Amino acid sequence: MPSTDVDTAADLALAARLETLRRERDLSLDAAAALTGLSRATISRIERGETSPTANALGRLCNAYGLTMSRLLAAVESTAPRLLRGADATHWRDPESGFLRTLIAPPTEGYATELALGELPTGAEIRYTLDQPQRGGCAPAGREQFFYLFTGELSLDIEAETYRLSPGDCLRHQGVDATRIANPGSVPARYLIINTTTV
Repeated sequence: MPSTDVDTAADLALAARLETLRRERDLSLDAAAALTGLSRATISRIERGETSPTANALGRLCNAYGLTMSRLLAAVESTAPRLLRGADATHWRDPESGFLRTLIAPPTEGYATELALGELPTGAEIRYTLDQPQRGGCAPAGREQFFYLFTGELSLDIEAETYRLSPGDCLRHQGVDATRIANPGSVPARYLIINTTTV
């Protein structure tokens, strides 16, 4: 497994990227707040790097900006090396749940699939609130998502169904996102996340 150290420089880069994404869409802070359900002050603090966004906040932002979470966490490169070094992987930790996401194959032009490793601490839970209809951001219609569990236990809520995963289990779904991901087990849950855009 990769190092669990989270680079502060990566957090600052994420803050700058979020501001850039908002400005590229010609959205004021007030307009972004209306789209996401987050307060204007919260978005401003996130963009200035004064507070680290939670997974829920990032979920709301990626929905509003029309991106997957991975695309929010990584700049899209025009070309990609064949060999992706583990030392170059981007790490992000949710300050609320302790969830660690490591981009091992970030979204890149010319590739339909992106890979991330997830690690969710014992008893931790992430809830994604979708107050607004999804705009093809976190769960575009042509997106397939897979969760493959290496160790621990994982519970996911997708479209009013709860799925409980044990090591070796793989859950797949299309065009929608989980609204809750939890670790009900006694050890950290480590899993692979695969996103593929099919259209």
